[in-house]
Amino acid sequence: MRRLMGGQPVRHRPGATHRRIEIDIPTSRPPRQISYDPSLVESLEKDHCELVTLFKEIGQCAKLDEYADVPMLLLSFKTRLEAHLIAENVRFYNYVESTLEHDAENTMLIRSFRREMNSIARGVVDFVKKYQVARFDVQTRNEFVADYNTVGALLTQRIDREESSLYPLYQPI
Repeated sequence: MRRLMGGQPVRHRPGATHRRIEIDIPTSRPPRQISYDPSLVESLEKDHCELVTLFKEIGQCAKLDEYADVPMLLLSFKTRLEAHLIAENVRFYNYVESTLEHDAENTMLIRSFRREMNSIARGVVDFVKKYQVARFDVQTRNEFVADYNTVGALLTQRIDREESSLYPLYQPI
């Protein structure tokens, strides 16, 4: 065959046998169904409390002019928020979207919440990166306080809306 295509023939060792290897690889799997977890909402709300507590601790450092601890606390906050968002995306949103797939209004609400949270998460990551500095001069401190208040207001509003409007949609089917 190689000779027909303009290449050199392959020389095989004398006495070698050719083996055909067949591997059965499924081309697609049925989607894995996320099951209802009766403790999920409680766990997510507990995350919210921990995130708020950690965020307030960051604000307290700023209030006490203890900015040396702020970068480390911000990283801790970001890590904790990311873990919460992963749980929320994988366990909460996927379940609710699948159970309400025939409810167009709630599906749109869920997707809107998801997009909004992705945007807020990017803002938090940018906030954390911005303040990974060795030293907080007067200007940086002033900017930090303003940014901290903005991010805090967004997070507080978001948490309130999630717990009042979104989490009640998580129901067993």
